[in-house]
Amino acid sequence: MKLRLLAVGTRMPSWVTDGYQEYAKRLPHDCALELIEITPGHRSKSSNAAKAMQQEADALAKAIRPNDHVVALDVLGKPWSTEQLSGHLADWRMSGNDIALIIGGPDGISPELLSRARQRWSLSALTLPHPLVRVLVAEQIYRAWTLIQGHPYHK
Repeated sequence: MKLRLLAVGTRMPSWVTDGYQEYAKRLPHDCALELIEITPGHRSKSSNAAKAMQQEADALAKAIRPNDHVVALDVLGKPWSTEQLSGHLADWRMSGNDIALIIGGPDGISPELLSRARQRWSLSALTLPHPLVRVLVAEQIYRAWTLIQGHPYHK
């Protein structure tokens, strides 16, 4: 199983890159987390946000492989405890499919792309900055893996 984090946005501040990499590098090879950055759609005062969102959806759709189990990070998704995430991670590992975790752009994830998701995961009812979500997802994946392994990090 490969975990791929498909995230709209490029040129992150160093604290985001460092935070993400800190947790991603802790994961073992059989549970590696790979970041795929998607260029944001063009936005300006005169442009249509829906057009930018569609550009992002098209790029995200191209990055999703045919057999990927798609999980959308969505404020309207289900909140998972760390224990529930570790259960999902264990199930994903047993399924044999690769996992595509999707973080949308400033306007979210398009409805057609959301319909491809087998699961929708909400990190919080709060609106979180998308760069921070990368770090939170990497840390929670690492924490869930340590829970499966019986490692004391989770405590």
